[in-house]
Amino acid sequence: MATDMDPPASKRRWPALLTVERPRPEGIRSRPGGWWLAVGAVCFGAFMGQLDASIVTLTYGSLRTEFRTSLAAVEWVSLAYLLTLVALLVPAGRLADAHGRKLLYLYGFAVFTLASAACGFAPSLLALVAFRVVQAAGAAMMQANSVALVTTSAPRERMRSALGVQAAAQALGLALGPTVGGALVSTLGWRWVFWVNVPVGVIALVGGHYLLPRTRTRTRVARFDWWGLVLLASATTGALMGVSAASGLPVPGWGVAALFAAAAATGWGFVRRQRGTTEPLLDLALLRVRTVTFGLVGALSGYLVLFGPLVLVPVVLTARGTSELTAGLVLTALPAGFALAATGGDRLLPRGLADRGRCLAGATLFLAVSAALLVVPLTTAWLVPVLALTGLGLGTFTPANNAMIMGAIPAGSSGTGGGLVNMTRGLGTALGVALVTLALHLAGSAGTQTGARWAAVVLVAASAIAVASAWLSPRTERKA
Repeated sequence: MATDMDPPASKRRWPALLTVERPRPEGIRSRPGGWWLAVGAVCFGAFMGQLDASIVTLTYGSLRTEFRTSLAAVEWVSLAYLLTLVALLVPAGRLADAHGRKLLYLYGFAVFTLASAACGFAPSLLALVAFRVVQAAGAAMMQANSVALVTTSAPRERMRSALGVQAAAQALGLALGPTVGGALVSTLGWRWVFWVNVPVGVIALVGGHYLLPRTRTRTRVARFDWWGLVLLASATTGALMGVSAASGLPVPGWGVAALFAAAAATGWGFVRRQRGTTEPLLDLALLRVRTVTFGLVGALSGYLVLFGPLVLVPVVLTARGTSELTAGLVLTALPAGFALAATGGDRLLPRGLADRGRCLAGATLFLAVSAALLVVPLTTAWLVPVLALTGLGLGTFTPANNAMIMGAIPAGSSGTGGGLVNMTRGLGTALGVALVTLALHLAGSAGTQTGARWAAVVLVAASAIAVASAWLSPRTERKA
């Protein structure tokens, strides 16, 4: 661990300007409460990432029509992005801890914005998936650092509030995604779903340059664990490819089994590698902290519950002849409830209620509401209140869950910790997409309604795991 001291500007050569974090202007750095400006800059990335994640699900119908392919093939527009994101989040956080979180964050925005423009020009489904991989690489650089930048900028006593604002920005992106996506697909076409990221990215780059603080505490990395990265990427990719293959891709049964076996083998190899190397990609000591372990399980489950309906609801409603725009408006109830709880939860809940209690309250609420999907009619009139209440539960749960995890991780490893949090978010998101698609596929000729009920079972199970993870988390625990 070392304290960062950048060389004077007069001694830097021009190329070094691309590898050294620039300081904020004095007026911003010395401003009372100036840390809120850094949180605001991070919110651009939180907004952009979730806007892109939710907006893409509204393109599935148009992509199937234009490229004449199946739902299982089109879902790879989302899964390729999520797989790449999940594989790179921890490595990106590790590099950010060593070379500067602001630096990696801004480079991530640049890559994400350029790749978004390229996605809009994609001539084929294969090209679109390839551009989405590049886009995800940029997203990993900014998302791995988002939680770390918030927690290292905000005073410790304001950490949950700051994380709540970041979660609200994510919820705003989720809320606008279905509505904006439905409107764009219905009017201008699916390509504008990607082009809309470009102006937001340009604003975020300028804002981040001036508002984000430099990294003061770094963890030096003598050698990057490339083999660990390969094993981690292989494990996550194999597992999600296995779920996707079982969801309708033309892959024989033995191929599906082989994918799951490869995922298990490479996952075991990754753990062995991290235990045996002196410069691990992931410090497994972090996972021996119960708060971190149970918190990550809860984060994964919460994001599965958050993203499962974003795939399920448009499929159910459009199968009945509802337009993409109307489906998007219905979906808005979920992230709107999330944003309301994430920003106003501290005012509604008792001040003395600890993060663990907030997690329990939120998870219990979205467990009860998810169970309602098993019995209520899946119509617009019922889906709007169900989705809104689910969002309220998730908006109460998520900031408290993230604050518990990051509060148990040392400041010098905050980039790696933030990468872990975002990796589990990405896994939860990918599982939400893949498992809902699998439920709809397994229903087959039984119809969309039967598939929706099976998807609801998945959401109930994930909600129950979130409740259990909050219950099993210790009330207090020292940092790793």
